[in-house]
Amino acid sequence: MKIEQQIVIPAARTIKDFESLLATSIEYIVVLDVHIGQLIHLSKMGRQHEKKLLVHADLVQGLKPDEAGAQFLCQWIQPTGLISTHASVMVTAKKHGIISIQRIFLLDSHALATSVRVIKHCDPDYVEILPGVVPKLVREVASQTKRKVIAGGFIETMDEVTEVLAAGASAVSTSSLEVRQFYFPTS
Repeated sequence: MKIEQQIVIPAARTIKDFESLLATSIEYIVVLDVHIGQLIHLSKMGRQHEKKLLVHADLVQGLKPDEAGAQFLCQWIQPTGLISTHASVMVTAKKHGIISIQRIFLLDSHALATSVRVIKHCDPDYVEILPGVVPKLVREVASQTKRKVIAGGFIETMDEVTEVLAAGASAVSTSSLEVRQFYFPTS
């Protein structure tokens, strides 16, 4: 399972966004801000269209982002991967053999140091950094964690995509319509 074969991973914030992505050639879709009841339907739609869903466990309304919540997602929703800021969700995803993406927020050097410790402890497959628009942070996280980095947050233009990929990001997650339309013109 290699996410980086698709260098731009669109993030669907609404059901309308998700449905529009089903008509594209993309393989991976990040699912954000969804109610647990809707997620069951979205996962079925995704499978019907041969899409691989990366569910942000922290943003599923009606579900706590802990080990039990992650167990539920793995067993009932069966996504291709889980995204979370919580180490217990990463560990559970790995136990179930799905992609684990540790999301970190880089506010300052202390947040970076703390995040590196957590990443080394839970050993995720990927690290998603926010804000991902800062190439220096992409290089720093990749260097310190020895993990593939997904840059996310505030990436809204093709120039920004190019900059973070050049800095070492394996992929970019974005809800930017400009970026999505460039890479997937039918959306």
